[in-house]
Amino acid sequence: MPTFKYAAKTNDGKLIRGTLVAAAPTEVVGELRRKNLVVLDVEETSRASGSAAAAGPRMAARPGKARSDELVIFTRQLSTMISAGIPLLESLDVLAGQVGNPGFARTLKLVADDVRGGADFSTSLSRQPKAFAAIYCSMVRAGEVSGQLDEILVRLAEYQESSAKLKREIKAAMTYPVISLCMVLGITMFLMIGIVPQFKPIFDSLQIDLPVLTATVLGCSEWLVANWLIAMGIGAAAFFGLMLAGRTEAGGFAVDWFMLKMPIFGQLFRKVALSRFSRTFSTLLRSGVPILGALEIVANTSGNRVISRAVLAARDSVRNGNTLSEPLDKSPIFPPMVTRMISIGEKSGSLEQLLEKISTFYDEQVSAAVKSLTSMIEPLLIGLMGGLVGTIVFAVFLPIFEIQKKLSGG
Repeated sequence: MPTFKYAAKTNDGKLIRGTLVAAAPTEVVGELRRKNLVVLDVEETSRASGSAAAAGPRMAARPGKARSDELVIFTRQLSTMISAGIPLLESLDVLAGQVGNPGFARTLKLVADDVRGGADFSTSLSRQPKAFAAIYCSMVRAGEVSGQLDEILVRLAEYQESSAKLKREIKAAMTYPVISLCMVLGITMFLMIGIVPQFKPIFDSLQIDLPVLTATVLGCSEWLVANWLIAMGIGAAAFFGLMLAGRTEAGGFAVDWFMLKMPIFGQLFRKVALSRFSRTFSTLLRSGVPILGALEIVANTSGNRVISRAVLAARDSVRNGNTLSEPLDKSPIFPPMVTRMISIGEKSGSLEQLLEKISTFYDEQVSAAVKSLTSMIEPLLIGLMGGLVGTIVFAVFLPIFEIQKKLSGG
């Protein structure tokens, strides 16, 4: 029977290399797993030199990002291959060769090279932050320690799919009103710059006192025609100024606070933030990530600085030996239902299960809110468009109506 050399790791991260005599590589993998080892690589000793030569030097090309759907497919395929007994390195090489995105393929090659050099899989992933987020690396690290990497990868793929679904719902909720609002503003600017100025010579020739509404609309139109570059500059400066302010700590916190409190959309953003918080926290705890590390990751991936501050306060509370729910209860963002369920979960030892229930509840709330928001936004935007266009048209024709009234009365 052939001899195979292997590389594996113990649960405490110790790298072990050795040889085993077996009929096939799968027998070697099975034997190593029975010893609670994480299999990194298995190859015949007679082909070791060829494999090393095939591996080649570390790629000089820069790694690239991966789309969310590509990352989900990669994670599920890697989980399936590891569950089937295929060594981690072989799985990475296979997946790197079949990925359609060249940048992501280079990233996977670099990860495989790091693992081949003796690095932990999670450490190798953390060296590619453009492709693998902190939560991904932390869950993989927990899977390595527990020896359940394939199961953790399945949970990770499910988490990614849930997050992607949530993003799609938010995108669907925001796309229609944004496009409609741009159309409303475009039509208004067209009327003010292209149509309304055509009536000014007519009104001047009539030599009448214009109504206040008509004079105001004509004045705004005249200013826009003469200063449209300034108007565009003011709009662009306000937009980029808001973006720059949002990148600062204080400005970003103010923007995120406004997003949670704004009319109509505020409740939707709040439900999305709570769903993301509870799902991320639950997934990390179920995967075996320590609670302090899980809270830090949740704070960094919450997408909202208000939620992040509250979670970091909760982390400090837990570090000092206090409860998790108490600082969250002081935050106005977390409803009493959420903090009570977290408190019960802490006392009963079922925190991850209750967090999962919270996440499921808010996922359903988000779906319902998106549907109701879509049905509510449409008449509001139609009313806004009708109001703006109607006001301009009424202001233009108001002097004509008054002249007609005087002529008919005279």
